[in-house]
Amino acid sequence: MNKQKIYQYIDDNSGMFTDISHKVWEFAELSLKEFKSAALYCKALQEQGFELEEKLGGIETAFSGTYTQGPAPGTAGAGPVIGILGEFDALSGLSQQAGAVECKEPDDAGLAASQGGSGHGCGHNMLGAGSFGAACAVKDFLEKTNTPGTVIFYGCPGEEGGASKAFLAREGVWEKLDAAITWHPGSMNEVTTGTSNSCTQVLYKFKGLAAHAAGNPFDGRSALDAVEIMNIGCNYLREHMKKECSIHYAMIDGGGFSPNVVQPHASVLYMVRAVKVKDVKELQKRVDKLAEGAALMTGTTYERIFVDGTANPLPNTALEKVLFSNMNEVPLPVYTAEEQNYAAMLRKTWAGGEVFPGLGALADKEIAAKVKELTKNNTLDLNSFVYPFYSGEEFTPGSTDVGDVSWLTPTAQFNAVTWPAGSPGHSWQNVSCGRTSIGDKGLLYAAKVLAGTAADLFTDPSLLDTAKAEFAERTKDEKYLCPIEDDAVPYVIE
Repeated sequence: MNKQKIYQYIDDNSGMFTDISHKVWEFAELSLKEFKSAALYCKALQEQGFELEEKLGGIETAFSGTYTQGPAPGTAGAGPVIGILGEFDALSGLSQQAGAVECKEPDDAGLAASQGGSGHGCGHNMLGAGSFGAACAVKDFLEKTNTPGTVIFYGCPGEEGGASKAFLAREGVWEKLDAAITWHPGSMNEVTTGTSNSCTQVLYKFKGLAAHAAGNPFDGRSALDAVEIMNIGCNYLREHMKKECSIHYAMIDGGGFSPNVVQPHASVLYMVRAVKVKDVKELQKRVDKLAEGAALMTGTTYERIFVDGTANPLPNTALEKVLFSNMNEVPLPVYTAEEQNYAAMLRKTWAGGEVFPGLGALADKEIAAKVKELTKNNTLDLNSFVYPFYSGEEFTPGSTDVGDVSWLTPTAQFNAVTWPAGSPGHSWQNVSCGRTSIGDKGLLYAAKVLAGTAADLFTDPSLLDTAKAEFAERTKDEKYLCPIEDDAVPYVIE
């Protein structure tokens, strides 16, 4: 099908989409606190004629915008229901001047992350805006071609800590979709495949009894001792867990600043990871026991707060092929000499590596050779090409709540270039680049790829049939196990 009108719609409305990206970049709101960003999107969805649902799944900053052309889903003659996923949360400690080629605190409120030292080091300002642009373009396509179907834009908060997609999975939100698609900012134009870690995060808040550390320490009960003993126990546990598992922790509260006081309170946040959710749940039980033991050993008490959890992604080769086809069909961004120069200067601020980018290069020698050629032996500052197609089940570290969506409906995602080649994840460099013309071009390219993919799914039933058949085959022996505990509610760590 000819998708030029879809691309033209995105080009004609590019200012709306990049403006949203810039504003969300400036808000730089942390997970589950994205109130300004959510309000901006909700207003835009209503203005564009979507049916808005706020506080989706009981989460304050989660929402969806739905548009249906023709019969309602589930009725005779209805078209497919396609979900497009958006994110918009930032990371702490990454406040950065836009467009700078050095780590630089903001000096202009109009060109700087301004929310308590936070910044979009993962590019979610662009992710949400690109997905929103795609949803608007799909709505326009359905209207003008009178094609039956439903497109839903999902505003998914807290990807960096909160896992809203997993909470929404527990509530059955994703099961009504025929497919879900999304993208992520990055340094390569490539289909995302394979799998990664499942995880849970649990906060342990210990409570003791204050006392003079020299005069009467015997009357005190140290909550900090409890945290330290728990950490020691977990470090010994590492020898006795499966090699696929890992444990990380962060001290949230050290009990105060006075060493001459027996600390009456202290908190530690734990992340437990494994490939499979069932292994995470088993290991999490052992970590819980260590918290219990630490409290018994120190005479303290503790509160256990479940924060979030995610499942490992389930790849869908059929959908990945549709994305890949559209990545090659959409014209790639063309970069100016000024943009190339900026990328080259920014790239000098981190050490380069010998490993060639992409999962395919690790799994396939021919792809590795091709990528070496395309990147000009890792000397290309902006990767202005589409990465060779690769689909597989290889593992990469990290976790994402997109995984929870993928166990309930066929799901696929891709990366699009929004910063220079090899840019480190969660870095000031990404924040700097995320409000530049390079980032703008990347999000508009991503919007066109997503919109074109959705249009294919609406007009060619065989594509969804193939994706659903693959999904059924992959899930016939292993069903979704939600990592979110039954009584858990989204928790904001202060």
